[in-house]
Amino acid sequence: MKNLILFDDDYRDSLKPFTFTRPISEIRLGILTIREKWEKALGAQASFITADYLSEKYPIVISDDNLLINGSVLPNDRLLKLIQQLDMNEALLLEGELIATRLRKAQFDLLVKSDFVDEIAGYEIKGTPIIKLENNWDIFQYNRAAIEYDFQLLTKGRASQPISSTNRILAKDNVFLEEGAYVECAIMNAQSGPIYVGRNATVMEGAILKGPVAIGENAKVKMGARIYGPTTIGPGSKAGGEIKGSVLFANSNKSHDGYLGDSVIGEWCNLGADTNTSNLKNNYSEIRIWHYPSGSFKSTGHIFLGLMMGDHSKTGINTMLNAGTVIGVSSNIFGAGYPRTFIPSFSWGGKRGFKTYLFEQAMDTARKVQSRRNIPFTSMDEHIFRQIFEETAGYRHQ
Repeated sequence: MKNLILFDDDYRDSLKPFTFTRPISEIRLGILTIREKWEKALGAQASFITADYLSEKYPIVISDDNLLINGSVLPNDRLLKLIQQLDMNEALLLEGELIATRLRKAQFDLLVKSDFVDEIAGYEIKGTPIIKLENNWDIFQYNRAAIEYDFQLLTKGRASQPISSTNRILAKDNVFLEEGAYVECAIMNAQSGPIYVGRNATVMEGAILKGPVAIGENAKVKMGARIYGPTTIGPGSKAGGEIKGSVLFANSNKSHDGYLGDSVIGEWCNLGADTNTSNLKNNYSEIRIWHYPSGSFKSTGHIFLGLMMGDHSKTGINTMLNAGTVIGVSSNIFGAGYPRTFIPSFSWGGKRGFKTYLFEQAMDTARKVQSRRNIPFTSMDEHIFRQIFEETAGYRHQ
């Protein structure tokens, strides 16, 4: 059986703040992470080629028959067929960029040293439909296609758990409840896309969901929540108020009233009550966003774009955020008024200014937050956070 390895490509920095703390393939969009999609589609367990400081938590496994796939690429039926037809020392390329290759260990070692080797036969697949993440806003832009693909992948040949008659359902065949899901007195309109409710997830009374929507395992949708697709509420997350076209990775909370639109929220984040994100400028101009590779702001080509928030960051009550705000890892934002639209990792403050969130205090909070879900904050996690703290120090001093 081929050994599956998912590798980060040169767009890793463009996908920060989310790739500060994970390989590209651990990004969630749709129902599953990119890794989970490939594992499910290929029936294999993946390992990683990623940044050195992440490699202890996300190690690589090498065998004598290795299938390497670009971790920023989402699977589809056509691409899967091409990948499964690869012989040893063949590669699929998209305009010269490596998408997938099959290698023995000796060729793998050469590839690591030189990016590409003469012994590998490359085949261009231009014209094959491919979804590939190259910017952090691509995560919510491609979420509709990802939900629809994952829905078919996970539900094909299976029957939904019974849906209670207390609910009001449109396009019932497009709604799927996993075992243990609790949904009562909710409105679910799946005419414009599927609605998936994961194992042991809860959709409380009065909630309104308009597909495509994915509710992850053990997630909770609060009473009266209004969720417009395409939206993903990741495993263990809580969703309340109004949410539109957004992705919450896992174990993050947007529990209360307030608006979140066209946004991506990492893991272990918390949006305080009545936090509101703008996703459209008053003059309808293209939104510019902080671009980590260039160290400057970059036009996105989009007029709708809200918040990009890295893992373990939080907002206080009544926080207001401008369109195109980027918040790094483990930052705390609070107070009246709009803070600046780029907030570096380990920042503490708001419109009146920021100071450094002291490392030991940040670690103490992270441990407490994760212990509440019985998930330890390990020495590997601390090593990753220390690397981010040191790497982003220059941003905090500007």
